[in-house]
Amino acid sequence: MNPRYRRVLLKLSGEALAADSGQSVDPERLQYLAREVLAVHDLGVQVAVVVGGGNYFRGRMADEWGISRAEADNIGMLGTVMNALMLRGALTGMTTADVRVMTAMPLQSMAEPFIRLRAIKHLEAGAIVFFAGGIGQPYVTTDYPSVQRALEVDADALLVAKRGIDGIYSSDPNLDPDASRYHRLTYQDAIAQGVKVMDASAFVLADEQGVTMHVFDVFAAGAMRRICQGEDIGTLVQR
Repeated sequence: MNPRYRRVLLKLSGEALAADSGQSVDPERLQYLAREVLAVHDLGVQVAVVVGGGNYFRGRMADEWGISRAEADNIGMLGTVMNALMLRGALTGMTTADVRVMTAMPLQSMAEPFIRLRAIKHLEAGAIVFFAGGIGQPYVTTDYPSVQRALEVDADALLVAKRGIDGIYSSDPNLDPDASRYHRLTYQDAIAQGVKVMDASAFVLADEQGVTMHVFDVFAAGAMRRICQGEDIGTLVQR
């Protein structure tokens, strides 16, 4: 059976790479995520990936460390590059497919600059392409760039893999035992309800441009592949 999507962008949280002990990267989780990405690619789907850097540093930690938010976000952007490079290293040990890392800021010795048409060429040639560094500017999490990059490369869907939650709920399931998971949700409803799964700015852009989004548990093994095969796992968000 042919996959339902020709090209997808996978949004992975940096925290999904972290160990429960607090270690920034857990080798087993690194290998797990690499296998999950490869399982989608092996379907014949063109795969782009945006990975966060929260396992290293997050902008909201700025006050605690006594540094400016802009500086904290610069550190976080470098964290996304580190995660992309580590996943590229793990993937190259598993597949002969080309694996590229493209960044929003110049890092010539280790990655390519993000150029939209070049990224599309890589995807069409069968490469797995990581987009790191956000949009190269502070005050923006990787939520908004994941929607932006999905639009720029004309992805058919954005797959948002979350740690610790398997979709979007009517309220916080950790606090409300009566919380129910939405199988489908519109962006307007998500914005109106103040859903925190992604930044509101990311929801607004996705709504304006009609992005198809799947929100699911990153540790549900095989979920990315099954979504591409036609299953609606987690929550489907559309205009």
